[in-house]
Amino acid sequence: MFIILNDLRAMEKYAEEYNIPIMERRGLKFLVDYIKSKNVKSILEIGTAIGYSAINMALSNPGVSIVSIEKDEVRYLEAVKNVKKFKLDKQITLILGDALNLELTEKYDLIFIDAAKGQYVNFFEKYSQNLNDKGTIISDNIYFHGLIEQNIRIEKKNLRQLVDKIKKYILFLEGHEEFKTEFYKIGDGIAVSRKRVITNEDRYITEEFEWFR
Repeated sequence: MFIILNDLRAMEKYAEEYNIPIMERRGLKFLVDYIKSKNVKSILEIGTAIGYSAINMALSNPGVSIVSIEKDEVRYLEAVKNVKKFKLDKQITLILGDALNLELTEKYDLIFIDAAKGQYVNFFEKYSQNLNDKGTIISDNIYFHGLIEQNIRIEKKNLRQLVDKIKKYILFLEGHEEFKTEFYKIGDGIAVSRKRVITNEDRYITEEFEWFR
C-alpha cells in the first residue's frame, strides 16, 4: 500500500510539473466512494490525461473495468506507462483518439466526463446512449476554480468563452428532460446525472395525451 501511495504522489507531482490537469483529491474521493457505494462495475472515462483518475477508480475495486479515451498522444503514452506500472492492464483499456469521433457500442454503469470543458454538452449527448438504464454520468470541473459563480467580467477572451460554455452546460443539465442532476461543491465542482425514473402513472399520462401532439 505504501508503494502504491508513493506512485500516486509521483503522478501528482508529474502532473503539477508539466501543468497537466488531474482530478482534485476531494473530488476524487467522492468519485471513488460513489463507485464503491453504487457497486459500479463498468466505467467509460472521457479524458484520460496521464491515467490518474482511471488508476484510482480501478484500485477502488478489482472487479471494476474501465475504458478511458485520450486524444493527446503524449498524455496517452504516459497513461499507458502508468497503468502498466500499477499492473492494471486487465482492468483499464486505454484508447487514443478524439472521443467525438469514436463509436462505442458497449453500455456502462458510469460515464465520467473530464476532458475538454467546451465539449461537455457534446460528450454528454453522444455518450448518454452508452449508459445503462440505472447508470450515472459524472462531470468534473463544473465550478472551474470558482469562476462559474463569480459575476465579475473575465478579461481574457478564451477563458471567458470557456466559462460561458461551462455555464451553458450547467443550464443544459438543469433543463434536461431525461436526466436529473445534482451539483456538489466538492473539489472543483461535480455534477451527478441520473436518468429520471418514469412511473407507470407517467407512462399512462404520456400515452393518453399522445394524440395532442
